[in-house]
Amino acid sequence: MPRGNRALPPACVEQLRAADAILHAGDLMELSVLTELQALGPPVHAVRGNVDSAQLQAHLPLTRIVEGPGARIALIHDAGPATGRLERMRRRFPDTQAVVFGHSHIPLHEERSGFAIFNPGSPTERRRSPQHTMGLASVTAGRIVFTLLTLE
Repeated sequence: MPRGNRALPPACVEQLRAADAILHAGDLMELSVLTELQALGPPVHAVRGNVDSAQLQAHLPLTRIVEGPGARIALIHDAGPATGRLERMRRRFPDTQAVVFGHSHIPLHEERSGFAIFNPGSPTERRRSPQHTMGLASVTAGRIVFTLLTLE
């Protein structure tokens, strides 16, 4: 978004409105898209992506830590090369249980020894992924469970 006729699928909007918070790992592209997400209701926590406008990049940080009841999740757009990614993110964000990242728009979930990295893919720009997707993070007793949702 906002290129072409892209819009969030209705199932995505329904999930976002019901969420306690919205996490976005970059490539919002324009400040208007951030404003649209904020209008859905839950607080929006976002980082800037590599294709974001200069105005949006000035508004958003490169990284962000989101704290919830018993959980700390780091947000970053580009988590770097696949080789060694999980351990590299664990070293970069040692006080978190997980890192949510974007950039490739390709879903990924890896977990090791209580630390996870998660790329929810994209509801609007699937690239090489076969489907549009988004992620859901649930926190129970300090444990984060990530679920990948496929969107029509």
